Amino acid sequence: MSVADWIGKTERRSDIVTAGPVAALSATLDREDPPPQPGDPLPPLWHWLFFLDRHRASELGSDGHARRGGLLPPVPLPRRMWAGSRFEFHRPLRIGDQMTRETRVIDIKEKSGRSGPLVFVVVRHEITNAAGLAVAEEHDIVYRDHGPAAPVQPAPANAAWERTIQADDVLLFRYSALTFNAHRIHYDRRYATEVEGYPGLVVHGPLIATLLMDLLRRQQPTANVVRFSFRAVSPLFDTAPFVVCGKPEGNKTQLWAKDAAGNLAMTAEALVR
Repeated sequence: MSVADWIGKTERRSDIVTAGPVAALSATLDREDPPPQPGDPLPPLWHWLFFLDRHRASELGSDGHARRGGLLPPVPLPRRMWAGSRFEFHRPLRIGDQMTRETRVIDIKEKSGRSGPLVFVVVRHEITNAAGLAVAEEHDIVYRDHGPAAPVQPAPANAAWERTIQADDVLLFRYSALTFNAHRIHYDRRYATEVEGYPGLVVHGPLIATLLMDLLRRQQPTANVVRFSFRAVSPLFDTAPFVVCGKPEGNKTQLWAKDAAGNLAMTAEALVR
C-alpha cells in the first residue's frame, strides 16, 4: 500500500472548550489574564489545547510518539516534524462551546533533499461550534531521516517589537503536559542528546508559533486576527534564550523567532481587522 493511498482519509472528533487548560496555558506563557469565564473567547491558536491525541501507553513508540499508521501514513522515516500551518479564524471559540473537528489528509508528496528522502503530508482541520465554522487549519508535517541540519540564515534586524523567552525545561515540560505531547525530545534530555543527537531539549514548533501570536496580543490586545500562517526554519533548544519579534505593516504583522545568535528559527504572518 502506497503512502499516497492515505490521501482522503478522514477523522471526526468532538470536545468542549473548558476553562482549566486555558488558565494553565495563560500561566505557562506568564500572562496576567483574569480567570477564564463561560463565554470568554479562546485566543487564536489555543484550540491546540483540545482534541488531543490520547494514545494508550502500549501504543507509543520508543520516541514517545504514537506508532505510525492510523490517520497519518506509516512513513518509514525516523523524524516527524511540524513544518508549518495556515489558519483562517472565522468566528471565536468560547469557553463552554461544544466543538467538532473534521480532519482530512489532503496531500502527500515524496521528495529528496540534502538529508535524504522526505515525505510531506498536509492535513486540513475544520473546527465548528453551534454558530458554524470557527477555525480552518492546514497543517504541514514533514518526515525525514537523520541528517545534516539546514543551513542557518540570519533573522531580520528591523523588529518593532521583541520579547526574550527563557526556553528552559520547565516551560517545555508544562507545554508538553498541556498538549499531552509525549515526544521525548521535548522533556527527556538524555534521549534528545544521546539518541536523537540534538544539543539540548527541542522547543515545540507550536509553542514558538503560540509565543509569536502572544507577542502580537501583548502589543495589540484588541487586534482581531483573521488569518495566520507560520513556517519553521530551524529548531530552537533550551540551551539558550530565544527572541520573538514582530513588525506591523498596515493590517498585516510580520513575526519571527530567532535564536541567541540571531539566526532565524520561524517566520509568521498575521492578518488583522
